[in-house]
Amino acid sequence: MGRYLVISSDCHAGLRPERYRDYLDPKYRDVFDVALPIQIQETEAAAKKFLVADINAEWRKGREQPLSGAWDHDERVKVLDGDGIAGEVIFPDGITEMNMPPFGAGLSLPTENVDPELQWAGARAHNRWLVEFCQMAPERRAGVAITPVLWDTDTAVQEIHWAKKHGLAGILIPSRWGKLDAYHHPKYEPIWAACEELGMVVHLHSGSAPMEDYGDHQGMMGIYITEVVWWSVRPLWFLIWGGVFERHPGLKLAITESTAIWVPEALQLMDQRYSESHYSAKLGDFRSHLSLKPSEYFRRNVFLGASCMPRREVELRHEIGLANIMWGSDYPHPEGSWPYTRSQMVESFRGVPKDELAAMLGGTAVALYGFDTEKLAPLVARIGPEESAFHA
Repeated sequence: MGRYLVISSDCHAGLRPERYRDYLDPKYRDVFDVALPIQIQETEAAAKKFLVADINAEWRKGREQPLSGAWDHDERVKVLDGDGIAGEVIFPDGITEMNMPPFGAGLSLPTENVDPELQWAGARAHNRWLVEFCQMAPERRAGVAITPVLWDTDTAVQEIHWAKKHGLAGILIPSRWGKLDAYHHPKYEPIWAACEELGMVVHLHSGSAPMEDYGDHQGMMGIYITEVVWWSVRPLWFLIWGGVFERHPGLKLAITESTAIWVPEALQLMDQRYSESHYSAKLGDFRSHLSLKPSEYFRRNVFLGASCMPRREVELRHEIGLANIMWGSDYPHPEGSWPYTRSQMVESFRGVPKDELAAMLGGTAVALYGFDTEKLAPLVARIGPEESAFHA
């Protein structure tokens, strides 16, 4: 009986906040002790503002032990085995389990009201722990290092090399840069070059948006969920039009938990703007530094961590780009597929041709992150979802 190899392109892990102290450089521990209660208070306030505090509390009831897999190796293995997931790409965590890294070094990597030196210290603390966590099951885990690249290029390049040396698979960069330089700026060239040379995948992850614009007025969450994907995807325009993928053809970018429904129209729009047309005639030469159409850079360089991929996106897989799609579970978040992962997979992917399904569930992620399929084969034979469930 055949089984599918499943790699989740979107999982999260992080220490309980007080435990990050042990992974900080000693000189930052005193300020950590002062900042920790403030961080916890602000995280709790954010949970209320995001309207998730009560929902999370209810969702956790009776699930506290498996949710501790956010930092506990043994519990995590049980959860992933139950989901049929052989391997995973691991991002930092946040509000859901109250376990984000210190000093603003979480998924959003803000640039306002943070100290760059401290944010880097928090990022390094998480990265050090993540290395240990991944080494507990190295064949199953591809860790993503936090890198606040906006502040200092040299520091970022050093951290990229450190992360590669210690077995991590990629870096997470901020999706918003505020008043700092955007990603088409030449100063970031050493970062792109290092990632290309080392095979480190660059990641953007959904979550950050200008919450300061929304206030506490009615409708603020509707505004947030409408435009948050736009903010997480926006750097793509800068990388494509700025010629980053032209200069670095081997650079790989993964855009995670940002849906995939936007892709066909976005690529059509960029290709239309790229083409010689009446609409672009007055804009001068903004294309000659590009040898490919925007959609061709996307197909070659960009991948989608398509969390809990709904049936509608599955049906559009060829328009989106079959070879660019990687399924993800988003564990341990309540909006993720756990604890109903197997049934949700079947609901979304029933009837999809086997070769296409194998690529989306795991094959593309294997190639991108370098998972060893031979080492995973015995595990897949034991836990992998059965082919017959999708093709009955």
